[in-house]
Amino acid sequence: MSYESNPILDRLPRHLRQYIKPQNYDDYTPIDQAVWRYVMRKNVDYLSRVAHPSYLPGLKKTGISQDHIPNMYGMNRILKEIGWAAVAVDGFIPPAAFMEFQAYNVLVIASDIRQLDHIEYTPAPDIIHEGAGHAPIIANPEYAEYLRRFGEIGCKAISSAHDYEVYEAVRHLSIIKEATGTDPEEIEKAEARIDELQAGDVAPSEMSLIRNLHWWTVEYGLIGTPENPKIYGAGLLSSIGESSWCMTDKVKKIPYSIEAVRTSFDITKPQPQLFVTPDFAFLSQVLEEFAGTMALRKGGLDGIEKLIRSAALGTAEFSTGLQVSGVFTDVVSHDGKPVYIQTQGPTALAYREKQLIGHSTAHHPDGFGAPVGKLKGINLAIEDMSPRDLKAYKIYEGERVRLEFEGGVVVEGDIVTGTRNLQGEIILITFSDCRVTHAGRELYTPDLGLYHMAVGEQIVSAFNGPADNASFDRVTHTPETTTIKPRKSPERLRLERLYGQVREFREGTNTTISRNKVLRELKNHFPEDWLLPVELYELAKGGKDADFAGEILDHLEAVKQRRPEIGHLVDDGVSLARGETVTY
Repeated sequence: MSYESNPILDRLPRHLRQYIKPQNYDDYTPIDQAVWRYVMRKNVDYLSRVAHPSYLPGLKKTGISQDHIPNMYGMNRILKEIGWAAVAVDGFIPPAAFMEFQAYNVLVIASDIRQLDHIEYTPAPDIIHEGAGHAPIIANPEYAEYLRRFGEIGCKAISSAHDYEVYEAVRHLSIIKEATGTDPEEIEKAEARIDELQAGDVAPSEMSLIRNLHWWTVEYGLIGTPENPKIYGAGLLSSIGESSWCMTDKVKKIPYSIEAVRTSFDITKPQPQLFVTPDFAFLSQVLEEFAGTMALRKGGLDGIEKLIRSAALGTAEFSTGLQVSGVFTDVVSHDGKPVYIQTQGPTALAYREKQLIGHSTAHHPDGFGAPVGKLKGINLAIEDMSPRDLKAYKIYEGERVRLEFEGGVVVEGDIVTGTRNLQGEIILITFSDCRVTHAGRELYTPDLGLYHMAVGEQIVSAFNGPADNASFDRVTHTPETTTIKPRKSPERLRLERLYGQVREFREGTNTTISRNKVLRELKNHFPEDWLLPVELYELAKGGKDADFAGEILDHLEAVKQRRPEIGHLVDDGVSLARGETVTY
């Protein structure tokens, strides 16, 4: 096991555990720690004024320090008190998996941290975004339940093949944008690929729609009123650029509603508009409103067609509770209703999320087909028939029957046995020497062996993934791209050593270093670096080091002259060091 488990993580199914990676805390450099510290000090200063009241208490509850990148083992010891846990992953993971983690009360944290050059904003998930953004707000019980419920519903949303293409394209772009030395042409090519995919005339899937809701709430949500909003979205809480930008009149504030589901987003750019919810309870109200439109709750022909378009593992549930899990490839319809459904490849049958004995993928390796609906000319559905009714219609062990359904599907064969649910309703009938036809088309022939006919008047639900996770081996995820680790030059290692010396001095583990010597080395070898001089100034300001502090300020002014784009970062760092209120 590559991570330290606990009772919450022990509940995770194997297909989610495949995404977890060790945090490797020792891989964080002194520069990484300085980036975390700068962002957190600046954020806490600003967010104490504009974030939801849960933010600052949440930092304490979740054990997140301003001075140190959080260690996930330590976070988990504290998070368990509020019923949550955290795991490290490599950048973006598939949306369905991300949401399913939430359903298990597990916070997914991309353990890498943004580069100093991207300190204000990064398109790639990182520990600042996940740890300092998501974690503090889940300490609010109402919001935590919304997040869990969102994951529970969201992981059932049906995706499309197009969604996966977009996911891989966005993941690739976020990785190369955050990597050092990426050729600008490669970035342009990756951006063009995303534009091409998003410009296509493709009907949005359930997953793409619910991801919009996730983005405009969990990631970029505001709470309160459009005139006086507060921040709670993790993307804003973790971005020192966007958290101040979003409060200006340049960003349109819109009352949150189900309409947000139709508002797309560009993950690589600041957002032009944001949605404001009046309170956390309203988030759950809109989520349930959207869930009411999903195949998860509506089923029917539309649900089966969504499963077919997804070309991925999904589940259709009959009105008897029987669940068929596999890759759906065909449906026969009549009067706007499905009358026969078909999967291809390994398929499993379940009841109430528990696989039926004798109906694993080993028993149905080549697919499964079943009629849906009532028998022609009989007003009583098979599932509603009593044992006396079933015998009267010769739906009984040992009988050879011909069952014609209202949609024109005909099942003819010798009944071997039946399977019932806990309520005594028959959910499955097994035939030998069976032939299934529809309008002259053969759907099943006797040479295929026993035919197991699902019983159900309706398809009441259709959703992503299997009914029983144990039915399928889903430990197969291999992303097309992985996070790029930069090669460190001797100069980079030398700069990291200087950051480490200043950190040790500040924390009192090594007070013998010469800060004057560090500044001289910065001037001579790293004249473009701005963050370490800010940290030196913080240590030197006031008291006996006033002359040294003045020398540092002069150097910082020179850095600002050469690099005007980071001038505001330097000024904010100096103001924070002085204990002044920073103006944003």
